[in-house]
Amino acid sequence: MAPAALYFTEDPDACRLLATDPFALLVGFAIDQQVPVPKAFAGPYVLKQRVGTLQTARLAAMDLTDAFRTPPAIHRFPGSMAERVRELAAVVTEEYGGDASRIWSEAADTADLRKRIGALPGFGEMKIMALGSVLSLHYGVAAADPLVPESPCLGKVNSPEALADYQAKKRAHKAALRAAR
Repeated sequence: MAPAALYFTEDPDACRLLATDPFALLVGFAIDQQVPVPKAFAGPYVLKQRVGTLQTARLAAMDLTDAFRTPPAIHRFPGSMAERVRELAAVVTEEYGGDASRIWSEAADTADLRKRIGALPGFGEMKIMALGSVLSLHYGVAAADPLVPESPCLGKVNSPEALADYQAKKRAHKAALRAAR
């Protein structure tokens, strides 16, 4: 089961790429840091337009800084995110033969899936849960089912309206956490 689009950004072409290219999905998560979700998840599409590919072996061999820095920049920290994506491409190339979907399709169980995602550059606990929710709820990856959090998550986004709702709930959830501290 694979969706036709993942509505994590406003660009329909970017939404389709996220759904159909597992590495694009990973790139979106890798750069989803200190920028709005729609900006981060538009990044893989913009990167592909600028460098002509999302093939991991080719990206791993490139300096992606100019592609990230060219206005409008893909990310507010173009140098560090360009390097993160290059490192991510290298890991996917070396560990998974360039096929990002093998990270989840070959995971033995939830613990193995968690370990595989957590070993990716820039993927901590929050991204493990976020990607896990997408894999569970949009792709039917059973090993990811326990990773779906109770709180608002990208896995529950299935339309442009749901994205806006998710962003509002995420802001409220973060505010509640800050208030509790």
